[in-house]
Amino acid sequence: MLNLWYKNAVIYCVDVDAFLDGDGDGVGDFRGLTDRLDHIEALGANAIWLLPFYPTPDRDNGYDIMDYYGVDPRLGTLGDFVEFTHAARDRGLKVLVDLVVNHSSIDHPWFQASRAGHPKYRDWYVWKKDKPADADEGVIFPGVQESTWTYDRRRQEYYFHRFYKHQADLNIANPAVREEIERIMGFWLALGVSGFRIDAVPFIIEDLVGSGDGTSPYDYLSEMRQFLSWRRAEAIMLAEANVPMHKASDYFGDGDRLNLIFNFPLNQRLFLALARGDGAPVRDFLNELPDIPETAQWATFLRNHDEIDLGRLSEEERQEVFAAFGPEKSMQIYDRGIRRRLAPMLGGDERRIAMAMSLMLSLPGTPVIWYGDEIGMGDNLDLPERQAVRTPMQWSAGHNGGFSTAAAKDCVRTPIADGPFAPTHINANDQRTNPTSTLWTTQRLIRARRGAPEIGWGTCRVIDTGETSVVAMLAEWRGGKVLTLHNLADRPAVVECPEEAGGGTLRPLLASEIDLDDSGDVPRIRLGAYGFDWLRLEPAG
Repeated sequence: MLNLWYKNAVIYCVDVDAFLDGDGDGVGDFRGLTDRLDHIEALGANAIWLLPFYPTPDRDNGYDIMDYYGVDPRLGTLGDFVEFTHAARDRGLKVLVDLVVNHSSIDHPWFQASRAGHPKYRDWYVWKKDKPADADEGVIFPGVQESTWTYDRRRQEYYFHRFYKHQADLNIANPAVREEIERIMGFWLALGVSGFRIDAVPFIIEDLVGSGDGTSPYDYLSEMRQFLSWRRAEAIMLAEANVPMHKASDYFGDGDRLNLIFNFPLNQRLFLALARGDGAPVRDFLNELPDIPETAQWATFLRNHDEIDLGRLSEEERQEVFAAFGPEKSMQIYDRGIRRRLAPMLGGDERRIAMAMSLMLSLPGTPVIWYGDEIGMGDNLDLPERQAVRTPMQWSAGHNGGFSTAAAKDCVRTPIADGPFAPTHINANDQRTNPTSTLWTTQRLIRARRGAPEIGWGTCRVIDTGETSVVAMLAEWRGGKVLTLHNLADRPAVVECPEEAGGGTLRPLLASEIDLDDSGDVPRIRLGAYGFDWLRLEPAG
């Protein structure tokens, strides 16, 4: 029987260097992370996704890798990593690691050998004698990245880099490169990981387009999945693939390719809905969500380590979201995104933060939570590009928020020092004993999500309540029904109990009772401003 643990999982994403400094050098490390596993376990998550922790020049938050088989010395050793995975397993936490094989750092020995013409590595990267005419098109980071091709004086050729020029694209069309990727996967599987978040999947397979061998480039995803299944049956592939819905079947296959795909288009519609205080963008999108294989799953999220990418919205819609959540140019990035954390975007309003978290957790798919959002952490817009949302975790009201004993200037990224989101106001220790805090609310929501397998396993039906500010969803699985209601507006809303309730009992999953008026012919549920309810529908009798 297949182990589909991810269908009802909650994944917690951690940047190791920003979580907890265990040795006082200003950089978070595996010893610090291991010491804080109790926090993740108590939160209710059952899987941890680690951002890259490999040796790196660190020009792109570790995504410029120079050794796929090691741990950055600042973060610890392979021994520390293994101790961490054992400690995580003892707490029932699975570990996912980032697989970044679209590109490597130009400091990687493979690239240095390739530019020197080494016979083994000569074709491990994508080279051309002449600069292509379209070299300045298709850049991923407008305003920061000028081209996708850069001239190398030693080799006297141009190398391709879909991202920054310090990240040369590996030549996935080369069988030797694909064999090496399998070795990398096998290595980390042997050290106890339960799968991979795969970076930039559409760009991994773009080298295989038009290969002329009669195969589809997407077949490579099947090869990766087959290898994964043979090495560790429970292991999964979670893909960063910001693709339109009509392309989803290419990536999921018949359930034999990717296990999960981040639902970026839904995330964009979600922020448009939050900006408008109107659930229509989410409802309309969910009604058009394509069917996917039973073993496949979407991954849902509010924020991640990158910008909020609004590139699939119309220009008018994008400006609406900018106006609501990133009105200043310093809050925007790459002409398409917002580089702020969730809590500041929602004005620090705990009701609205809780509603947004609840809505994300109730959407069809597997929720992924960015570290710090469970306590409503803020951002530091003084930091460059996407670093603004990667500030150190705030554990206490003390020095550096309890992240490190080092001087603030020596920390990996400058901690937030003042303002409403400083550690004196926002920290895990204070919230841990406050039943009205964002942390307690998030824990309660995650418990409800884990206790409602209908959402992870079942079908999702959008319910028309007649109230445009409300997103109502009915999840059904094996005879169970869970109704979730979310009011995106800053005013109360009243909705009629849907016919799908079937005249049975409404049992609240988040509180001891619901605001229900059953004096009329049809029961009516009242939601406060930014209010929400989760209800289990139990048949009469």
